[in-house]
Amino acid sequence: MDYDLIIIGSGPGGYVAAIRASQLKMKVAVIEKAELGGICLNWGCIPTKSLLKSAQVFDYLTHASDYGITISGEVKPDFNAIVSRSRNVANGMSKGVQFLFKKNNIEHIKGHGRLSGKNNVEVTDTEGNKKNYSAPNIILATGARSKELPNLKQDGKKIIGYREAMTLEKQPGSMVVVGSGAIGSEFANFFQSLGTSVTLVEFLPRIVPIEDEEVSKQLERSFKKIGMKVITSSSVENVDTSKEKCRVTIKTPKGEEIVEADIVLSAVGITTNLEDIGLEKAGVKTDKGKVVVDDYYCTSIPGIFAIGDIVHGPALAHVASAEGIICVEKIAGKEVEPLDYKNIPGCTYTTPEIASCGLTEAAAKEEGYNIKVGKFPFTASGKASASGAKDGFIKLIFDAEYGELLGAHMIGANVTEMIAEIVVARKLETTAHEIIKSIHPHPTMSEAIMEAAAAAYGEVIHL
Repeated sequence: MDYDLIIIGSGPGGYVAAIRASQLKMKVAVIEKAELGGICLNWGCIPTKSLLKSAQVFDYLTHASDYGITISGEVKPDFNAIVSRSRNVANGMSKGVQFLFKKNNIEHIKGHGRLSGKNNVEVTDTEGNKKNYSAPNIILATGARSKELPNLKQDGKKIIGYREAMTLEKQPGSMVVVGSGAIGSEFANFFQSLGTSVTLVEFLPRIVPIEDEEVSKQLERSFKKIGMKVITSSSVENVDTSKEKCRVTIKTPKGEEIVEADIVLSAVGITTNLEDIGLEKAGVKTDKGKVVVDDYYCTSIPGIFAIGDIVHGPALAHVASAEGIICVEKIAGKEVEPLDYKNIPGCTYTTPEIASCGLTEAAAKEEGYNIKVGKFPFTASGKASASGAKDGFIKLIFDAEYGELLGAHMIGANVTEMIAEIVVARKLETTAHEIIKSIHPHPTMSEAIMEAAAAAYGEVIHL
């Protein structure tokens, strides 16, 4: 065998698995045809956060007078410079992965990898040359791409996906964003904040539909406050791109509506990259566009594993990384426990930010829990008032019988940095009163977690 482990794909699942395998003394190779770091580092998580930070800085400058600061002269965004900064941040992160590969003696094989047998991978380089590599263990971590709807075919110019949205040559005057999940909402927020007139269209009755209902309502209010048009319970039926502007036909509960826009951004989800990776040849089973795996990510073929977006579970970078570590440690013979998919944090980096973990209020009731709900608004937070970021709240859901923390739902400034406390608390089976009696520093946004827990039990002080 050429290696102990071969990994196809270098995203947050693949490269993290490779590093952990190297730490466990395995000889590792990673096959990647594009940039190291995959979509997340190069075209997803990292560059989008760079764009959103630029939009936030612009918002601060345009509202400087609210903080007692006078700026003379016009403040305006330099769209090309913002995009350039984002690409530089992404490139820096990709180089960081290159450094980690060298540090951990991981070989990067550039090309397209596909299974050619139980222990074999065929790699085709950019010039079409093929070469075979062997290993007793192979991990598939090929990720996903932007999903295309039949009536919303992307042409890369007028109807685009998230990759094109990050590298537009000029800022569009108007845009229709189809889909209000994390990707759609973040891009809608970014472009609206810079001055683009955005219409956000969601098929379901509310935006960010997987979040708690109260969080969805708060984000919609915040979006409308900055001038965004939000249309829910609606679908894009057709886009006419024959003229200078796109004519977007939207089917709404009140009838058809025509919206004209320079660009239509399709953000209706993702499609797994399962094509041309040799699944059929190797006999690897799939179900509904996902690779079937056990609790430790072994496929139907021993020695072949799969992690990340191509397996069932949340398509999140941190989930792929956790799966990769568990998979590798199991291969190495370590005693590991399966991932708890009921304790996965989700984050959306809009303004205000969203972070959540566990059951929503509706889901807890559906599962038959007798619950206590505590909610603390940031309007009552001293730190939020001082920061000028009073939109949002912390909402905690407890099992009334035992005080178990069933779920947490946050919307507000910096809540994506606060959700980890909840993940750890739930991992340790912390009760409501243990949160209430744990001193949180003042003044901070995070003390709202303690206050929300106290609110659930009628002990809240500052409300």
